Amino acid sequence: MLDSEKPTLMIIDGHSLAFRAFFALPVDSFQTHAGQHTNAIHGFLSMLLSLLRNEKPTHLAVAFDISRASFRTREYPEYKGTRNATPPEFLGQIPLLQEALAAMNITTITKEDYEADDILATLSVEGTAAGYNVLVVSGDRDAIQLVNETVTLLYPASQGVSALTRYDPARVRERYGIEPEQYPDVAALVGETSDNLIGISKVGEKTAVKWLGLYGSLDGILEHAEEIKGVVGNNLREQKENAIRNRRLNRLVTNLELPLAVAALERGAMDTDAVRDIFTRLEFKTLLDRVLKLAGEDPAVEAAVAVIDEVPAVQAPVAQDLLDEELQSWLDRATAARPAGLGLTVEVQDGKAIGFGLASPTETINLPWQADRKDYAPLEAWLASDAPKIMNDAKHQVKALRRSGLPFAGLAFDTLVGAWLIRPGGPDKTLADLVSRYLDETLPIADPNQLVPDETQQAGSPAQAWYTMRVFAAVEQALDPGSLKLLLEIELPTLLALADMELAGVSVSHEQLAELSAELGASTASLAAAAYAEIGREVNLGSPKQLQDVLFEQLEMPKTRANKTGFSTDAGALADLQASNPHPFLDLLLKHRDATKLRQIVETLDKAIDTTGRIHTTYVQIGTTTGRISSNDPNLQNIPVRTEEGRRIRAAFQAGADSESLLTADYSQIEMRIMAHLSEDAGLIDAFNAGEDLHRFVGSRIFGVDPADVSGEMRSKVKAMSYGLAYGLSAFGLSKQLRIDTKEAKQLMTDYFERFGAVRDYLRNVVEQAKVDGYTETIYGRRRPFPDLASPKRVLRDNAERAALNAPIQGSAADIMKIAMNGIAADLTDASMESRMLLQVHDELIFDVAPGEWEALRLVVTHNMESAADLLVPLTVQVGRGANWDEAAH
Repeated sequence: MLDSEKPTLMIIDGHSLAFRAFFALPVDSFQTHAGQHTNAIHGFLSMLLSLLRNEKPTHLAVAFDISRASFRTREYPEYKGTRNATPPEFLGQIPLLQEALAAMNITTITKEDYEADDILATLSVEGTAAGYNVLVVSGDRDAIQLVNETVTLLYPASQGVSALTRYDPARVRERYGIEPEQYPDVAALVGETSDNLIGISKVGEKTAVKWLGLYGSLDGILEHAEEIKGVVGNNLREQKENAIRNRRLNRLVTNLELPLAVAALERGAMDTDAVRDIFTRLEFKTLLDRVLKLAGEDPAVEAAVAVIDEVPAVQAPVAQDLLDEELQSWLDRATAARPAGLGLTVEVQDGKAIGFGLASPTETINLPWQADRKDYAPLEAWLASDAPKIMNDAKHQVKALRRSGLPFAGLAFDTLVGAWLIRPGGPDKTLADLVSRYLDETLPIADPNQLVPDETQQAGSPAQAWYTMRVFAAVEQALDPGSLKLLLEIELPTLLALADMELAGVSVSHEQLAELSAELGASTASLAAAAYAEIGREVNLGSPKQLQDVLFEQLEMPKTRANKTGFSTDAGALADLQASNPHPFLDLLLKHRDATKLRQIVETLDKAIDTTGRIHTTYVQIGTTTGRISSNDPNLQNIPVRTEEGRRIRAAFQAGADSESLLTADYSQIEMRIMAHLSEDAGLIDAFNAGEDLHRFVGSRIFGVDPADVSGEMRSKVKAMSYGLAYGLSAFGLSKQLRIDTKEAKQLMTDYFERFGAVRDYLRNVVEQAKVDGYTETIYGRRRPFPDLASPKRVLRDNAERAALNAPIQGSAADIMKIAMNGIAADLTDASMESRMLLQVHDELIFDVAPGEWEALRLVVTHNMESAADLLVPLTVQVGRGANWDEAAH
C-alpha cells in the first residue's frame, strides 16, 4: 500500500499545545463576559482546525496529563521542580477545552501515573504496527525520539502554535546531526532545563552530538569515558549518574494499556448542538463558524469546505511589474472596479520610500521607486489624488512619502487604527496580528533563523497591501457606526497631523540641557554624600534590598507594605513613611531620587537632538485605551511643570531659527468642563458660564463661605476631590492624597455630593450603563469595553468600575483635542501659513510662529480649540507667547 493510501493517525499533546497557546495569545484579550479566560482554548482550537484542514487525519486523539505527579516524580522528586506554578488565568481552561473537544467528537485520553508523552509514544507504536501514517503534535522535544519513516513530529514554533515544523528522520538529521532515536542520549548528556534534569557540566549539544558520532549511544560513550580528555571528560566521569538518570527518565513508555485501540479513534460526526452550546459559552463566534463549516451541515457548506481543502493556504496573487501606460491602465481599471479603495503599502528604508505595493482583490502590483524615474508618473499622480487608499499603520509610511518629496492624499482607512477602536486595550500592533485575528490566517513571515531569508516565505509590500485590503473588509464590518465615523472624521485626519508634527520636530538647546545635566549630577552626588553621612556608611541608593536594610533594620523605621523582596521602597511608600515618621535620611533619599529622575529625563532629551538641533518625538495614536495621544522616543509628556528644574527643561525648547516665537495654547480645566456637560449639574454649569474660579466656587458651596473666603487649603482639597471623583477616588485615597483623616475625607465627599447631586448621579449611572452595554462611550461615540465589570473577581470588578468612571470624560477630552488639532492643521494649509504645529502635550499645543503670523495664528488656534465641541459650558483656551516653552507658558 502506498503511504498516501494509508490511514493517518494524528495524536496531540493537549497540555503542551494548550500551554503554548496560553503564552502565545494575550490573556486579557480572550475573556468571556463572565470573566473566564479563554486564550489557551482559542489558540488550541485554531491550531486544531488548521491541522484538520491541512493534514486530513482519519483517526485522532488528544492526550492530557492528569497532574505533575507520575512514576518519574516518585523516582526523582525534583523532576520538573523548577516549573512555575500554573498561572491562575490558565486554571479552568483545560476542562472547557476537553468539553469542546468532546462536542467535536474528538477522543481525549489520560493515564494515571503517566504523562501525555507516554500516551503519544504508545499510540505511535500501535499506529505504526497497524499500518497507519502517524502524526505526533507536541511542543515537547522528547517526542523527537518517536520519529521514524512512518511517524512525523509536528513541533510548534517558539512564538506560538500557528507555525509548525515537520520533523521526519531527514529533518532531525539536518537539525541535530543524529538519528531520532539518539535524541534522548543528547538530552541526557546536555540536560533538560524545563524538566529540571541536570546534565553534565560544560557539555553542550555540539559536544554530545560529537560523542554520539564517535561512540554511537550513551552506553557507548560511558564505556569509553576514560578516553575523553579535558575538563568535559573529567566532568563526564564524575557526573555520569546524572546522564544515566536523565536517560532513564526521558525514555518514553511505549506499551501502556490504554482504554481504546487505534481503530476506535476514527473521526466521526460532531454533535453540532453541543458545539454551538460550548462555543457560545466561550464566545467564539468565528471559531464556531469554522467548526460548523468543518462539520459540513449542508451541501453549500460542504462545497465551501471542499474549496478550502483544495487550497491548503491562502496566498496573495503573484505581483506584476507595470510601467507607464500599463500602470495607468491598471490604476484606471482597478479604481473604477473598487470605489472603496485599493490596498497600498509603502516600503521604507532609512526613512524614505523605496518601493510600493498596490493591491486589488485579484491582483497585486510591485513598484520599486526612484525619484528620477519618469515611468512611474501614473503612480505619483495616483498618490497625490483623492483616490481612496487603504493602508495599515499608515503614519510612518506617510512620513516616508513626505521625506521623499511625494505628495499624498486620499487616506481612506487605516486597518491598525480601526482595529484599535474595536479593541482599544487589545494587543494587535502589526498587520500579522490583524491577519491572524480577522482572517484567521498567518501572514507569511521569513524564518528569523535563516541567514538568507526565503522571499517566497514572506509577504513583500504587494502581498502586504493585499492582506491589508482583506483585513479592511473585516475590520470595517466589525466597527459600529459611531466608531467608523470616529475613524474617518477624527482619527485619520489626526494621523496625518501627527505625521507632519513628527517631521517638523522642535528646536532644543543642547547647551542648556548639558548645563542642567551637569548641575543635576553635582546635586545627586551632594545629596548622596549627605545621605551617607546620616547613616554612617555608603549604600546603593537605587537598591531596594540595601534600602530595606537601612530603613527597617538600621533606622528601625515602621515597615511599609510587604512585597516579594520584603517591604516596599517605592516613591509612594517612602513619601508616606516620611510624612508619618520624618527622618533626614529619608528626606535626602527622596530628593536624590527626584534629581536622578530629572537628570535621566534631561540626558534622554539631549541624546534625541538630531544634527539640525531638533527633537522628533514619535506620537503613539493607538497606545491608550481612552484615546489620548502618547509620546515616546523621547517622551515629551513627562517633563515636570511645577518645579524649577522642570521649567528649565522647558526653557531649552525654543522657537526655531526661522520663527519669531513660540505660541502655546492650553485648554483650561477641560475634564471638569466635560464633567459639567455630561452630568448637567446646574451648579458646575453656572460656575463655568459665569467665568468663576471653579474650585473656589465649589469650595464656597461645600464649606458654606463666600468665594472670597475660600482659603488656599480649602481650594486644594476641593480641587483634589473634584478630579479624584472623576477617577474613582475613594475616601481612603482622598485622605492619603490630602493627608487628612479618612473620616474628614468621607465627609468632604458627602458634602460635595449633597451640593452637586447631578455629578453623583452621573458617575453612578456611567458604571450601571457600562454593566449593561459592556462598554462606555464618549460624546463622539468612542467606545471602551469593560468585560471585567462582569468578573466574578472583586478586585478586577472594582478596578473596572473605577476606570469606567473616567473613560467618557478623558476620552471626550482626547476627541476634542484631536478635533481642534485637525481643524488647525487644515486652516494652516488652506491659508498657506508658514507657522507649524510642533507638539501636543496633554491639553496643550505648541507652535512655531512664522514671522508676521502671530495674530493670524492666534486666531486660528483659539477659534478651532474653542469651537471643537458644543458643550453646555464654554471651552476656554489660554494662549502664551515667548522665545521658549517656559517663557510662553501661561
